[in-house]
Amino acid sequence: MHRYFTDQRHEALRRRVRDFAEREVRPRIAELEARRVACPDLSRLIARQGWIGATVDRAYGGMGAGHVAKTLIIEELSRVSAAMGAMVQASQLGVAKIVHFGSEEQKKTWLPAVASGDCLPTIAVTEPQSGGHVLGMSSTAVRDGDDYVLNGRKSYVGNSHVGDLHGVVVRTGEGSKGLSAFLVESGIPGFRVGPQRPAMGLHGFSFGELFFDDCRVPATHLLGREGDGLAVAYSSSMLYGRPNLTAVSLGIHQAVLDETTAFCTERRRYGEPLAELPNIKLKLGRIQSRMLLARLSAYHAVHLLDQGLACDAELMNAKLVNVESALESARDAMDIHAACGLFTDRPVERFLRDAHHIFAPAGTSDIQLLRLGELALGQGKGEWSGRLAELLRPASAEWSEEDGLPGGREALARVS
Repeated sequence: MHRYFTDQRHEALRRRVRDFAEREVRPRIAELEARRVACPDLSRLIARQGWIGATVDRAYGGMGAGHVAKTLIIEELSRVSAAMGAMVQASQLGVAKIVHFGSEEQKKTWLPAVASGDCLPTIAVTEPQSGGHVLGMSSTAVRDGDDYVLNGRKSYVGNSHVGDLHGVVVRTGEGSKGLSAFLVESGIPGFRVGPQRPAMGLHGFSFGELFFDDCRVPATHLLGREGDGLAVAYSSSMLYGRPNLTAVSLGIHQAVLDETTAFCTERRRYGEPLAELPNIKLKLGRIQSRMLLARLSAYHAVHLLDQGLACDAELMNAKLVNVESALESARDAMDIHAACGLFTDRPVERFLRDAHHIFAPAGTSDIQLLRLGELALGQGKGEWSGRLAELLRPASAEWSEEDGLPGGREALARVS
């Protein structure tokens, strides 16, 4: 057993993802930063490695490798490009709704395509006027014969401009039981994507708006039953959104440490490397300490998921610790770089910008603290990780990092 709850298969997978990221992604960072829009071809190239299917069962063409494997995939991509790590995390977040709530027919239809990289899924919950208040949404779906007619608008949808299949939560009734979720394919009549707006960071990733104007969706695209929408939204956010964003933060944090130690070794002051100054060593020590704690919290939480154990508190805490510590370390790195950090020939300013993008999705730090406080007081509303334990536990004896598209081609034949 390696450190941080990984085994030999995990570490072999880590090496493969790291090699790919250095070879295929790093050379394109300057282009991504300059264009500041989604990059469909690179997104699709990454998806075709099979990594979006990390938690998809092998019976549907996925890796069946679990959440630790998913975490290290996102981390290693994010260490090179947080934008591409975010692309993978958003797609894997889109997987959750089908894995947990999809019918057998929906799983057979969509999961093999997701696992092979032919389909990039998203999840669309947030609306401009309600923000993180899910019950405040106003978009609707009305049954009309064999279809539902959707109207409304969704915002901050990860992979909005590269996604093929959107899991959309809308109102079909009143109150908490009046939300339902649907699978909506890109390009159908009544569906459109808003223009991509330039953002502070994560250049190459898209998180935009989706519009539904009398958009007809077959009733067979309903996920679960009418009224399951709140469960789809909350479980996806808790069990995929928080650990996925934790992994992006972790990758950024590792990049901050790597870049800053290299800078301190190369840069000289008073005839010696910058790293020999006591105040610089102290700052590096703080970054290293935060990194060790952040990594432990991240991998411990997803290890519990893979064991099928209740771990909502650990997942919330992991996101809190990783987001806050990555931001603190990026600010320390900017202090160390001083004026050098302000120019784009060094990546540290990109790390700081990208780190800010991970703060709000799946709950800000205040939300994580609020929920943790409720758990401490015995006011929690049940653990999603406990409710869906069997669906979270991978068939760990079966998956192999060396399968290419892990579990892919034979399993695709079985379900097609």
